[in-house]
Amino acid sequence: MQQVNRLRELDFLRGIAIILVLFRHQLLFDFLKTMGWIGVDLFFVLSGFLVSGLLFKEYLKFGSINAKLFLIRRGFKIYPIFYLTYILYSIPRIYLHKFDLEKAFYELTFVQNYALGWGYAYAASWSLAVEEHFYFGLAFFLWLIFNKKIMRFEISSHKISVFEKSLIGIFVFVFLFRIFSNWQYPDENVRNMTMSHLRMDSLLFGVLISFWYHFKKEGLINFYIRHKTKLLSLSFLLVLFTPFIEPAVSVFVRTIGFTMLYISFGIVLIHFLVDSHINNQLNRLFSKKGVNFISKIGFCSYSIYIIHSLVTNFIGFLPFTNKYLLFIIVFLISIILGFFMTYVVEKFFLNYRNKYYPSRAN
Repeated sequence: MQQVNRLRELDFLRGIAIILVLFRHQLLFDFLKTMGWIGVDLFFVLSGFLVSGLLFKEYLKFGSINAKLFLIRRGFKIYPIFYLTYILYSIPRIYLHKFDLEKAFYELTFVQNYALGWGYAYAASWSLAVEEHFYFGLAFFLWLIFNKKIMRFEISSHKISVFEKSLIGIFVFVFLFRIFSNWQYPDENVRNMTMSHLRMDSLLFGVLISFWYHFKKEGLINFYIRHKTKLLSLSFLLVLFTPFIEPAVSVFVRTIGFTMLYISFGIVLIHFLVDSHINNQLNRLFSKKGVNFISKIGFCSYSIYIIHSLVTNFIGFLPFTNKYLLFIIVFLISIILGFFMTYVVEKFFLNYRNKYYPSRAN
């Protein structure tokens, strides 16, 4: 298996995810706008894999995890960019005397997906709330398992572990919660899409893949190689509905649709992890320069995600009606600002983090 370029490949997936989000929020073609929302679900699966991988590697090295250090390090990654950019989102509302302090408080404390549904100054911030809740929940959950030993963490290639059974149980409960919530509160379309306990399974599926990758890698590779064609076909079939159905008005999407997506993206993630020819395949499809560029976008995807709605809002004031030109402008400005925010602003805070709060896993 190829290890050296693995991060390039995962950054490529993150690049695809943020490009899908841009399609969602700036019209280019109707079908791309309709399906662009799935970029967030791809982010969820990737985040679950990558973030849990940090804790799994720490456990493999020390036999325990430092949950407090993990959360501090995540904070340096997430909060500075978010709060600094939030000032820019707030300026128009303050200038127009329409700034709602209570709603801003919900957003700044990452509970907007429960209190408001979408974000307030920044509508897409609901997904950041889901991820924040995931970070704290995962750190606490693994701390209980690894440090407090509340659960046997046995590793066997021949049977399903208690850890895997626990995750599978959560998948079932979250799915049932989605059905119940959509049935009991049929008019709460937004909250049924955004509340963390209804979306957490996408992130936790990434955790399950990370567990297989770090603790059962040989079995994962062998299983995937044996069933590669069937799995990739299934992955394709599971996303076929996305260009045709708006999620906010579809109970199907808000229940089983989310499950179909994380299974599909999980299969894609496994393919990228275990297929030793993935780099060559990507280079043939998109060219080496194209893959490198999309991977750079993926590396900066958090900053691009944070800033792109602000760019979209300001571009709306331009005297252009050509949707192709508007998309190109939004795309380029979002990428340029995202690169600056990542390589200058975020880098400044991460250097400070790495100096005073170095990772145990490295």
